[in-house]
Parts: sequence; structure tokens; C-alpha cells
Amino acid sequence: MITFRSRAATAALAIFALLLVRPAPVGAQHTMAAHGHGRITIPEGAIYTVADVEFMQGMIAHHSQAIYMSRMAEAHGANPRVLKLANKIDQSQVAEIRIMQEWLRSNGQFAPDTSSGRTMRMAGMLTEEQLRALDAASGVEFDRAFLTLMIQHHEGALQMVKDLFATPRAGQEVDVNVFANDVITVQTAEIGIMRQMLSQLSEK
Repeated sequence: MITFRSRAATAALAIFALLLVRPAPVGAQHTMAAHGHGRITIPEGAIYTVADVEFMQGMIAHHSQAIYMSRMAEAHGANPRVLKLANKIDQSQVAEIRIMQEWLRSNGQFAPDTSSGRTMRMAGMLTEEQLRALDAASGVEFDRAFLTLMIQHHEGALQMVKDLFATPRAGQEVDVNVFANDVITVQTAEIGIMRQMLSQLSEK
């Protein structure tokens, strides 16, 4: 856990560095190399696929990092609107992680915990450099960095759903399909809200 010390003196430099750190294209970050739980086995006759299992496992890691980012907001002096959004992301994605873990366990698959957000790198997830720069920011600079990076993060989640539905036979199992479409609906709406908030910050 990063210690939230006051770093106001370095915030401007950190944000400048943050903007210079360009993440790999969201599709290029989609890797499951850090699972460490062995090969996925799909029972005969199952409706779901390996891609469905990987999607749910990967989205747990993805959500875990979003929760970690969101919990920085209060300690870093986020404005009330950003803090309200961060709390909403935190609460909703904690609940969704429980849903994904239950789906995986009920189908006899490995269910990662929230520590997977530190070891798995999915589409749109922040680099260590970006996380450090976000942690160094405060006040309006934190707001700007948080919104910019959470848009990147949400866009990565949408890419994960796109990749899922582009995989033959994947995304057809009812629970996976409903969850993936919910990700599209909720995170697309939140991207719109964050872009509006970011534009309002830029006008100040």
C-alpha cells in the first residue's frame, strides 16, 4: 500500500512526468502471464470458454486497480465531485469483483483476489510510473490526473469486452454476457462524465 504523505512540492513535476509516460495501446497490454494458477480446463458440455474465464479473471485484476486508484481521492484532496465519482467506482467495482469471484468458483475455476491488480497487466491499466505520479499529486492536479488516468483505465475495460466478443464462442454464457454488457453501459457512461469534468477543470 502506498503511504499517502503530503507531496505538494513535487506535484507539478510529477504530473508533467505522468503526461510523458505513454502507456502501450490498450490491446497490447492484454496479458494473463501473471496468473500462476495453471492451465484452464473447461468441463465437457460447458457453455463458457477459456476466453470467458480469462476475461473474468482479468477483469478482477482490472477492477482491483481502479479501486486502489479511487481510494487515493480523499487523502489527496480531490474536489467533492471527483471524490463522489471515486467512491461510486470503489463501491460498484468491489461488488462486481464479488460477482466475478463467485462465478469463477461456481464453475470450478481459479478466482483471483484483489492482489491480482499488482501482478496482472490488462488493457488500460496504469504503469508503476503512472501510479507513483498519481500518488504524488494533490488538489486540482490530482483531480486532473485521476480523471485522465481513469478514462484510460475504463477504455481498457471496454477493449477487454471487445476482445471477448471478438473471440469465437466467447461471451455467450448468460452471466458473462450480462456482466460484459453492463461493463460497456456503465463504463461508457462514466467516461462521458469524466471527460466533462476534465473539460471543466481545464477551463479554470
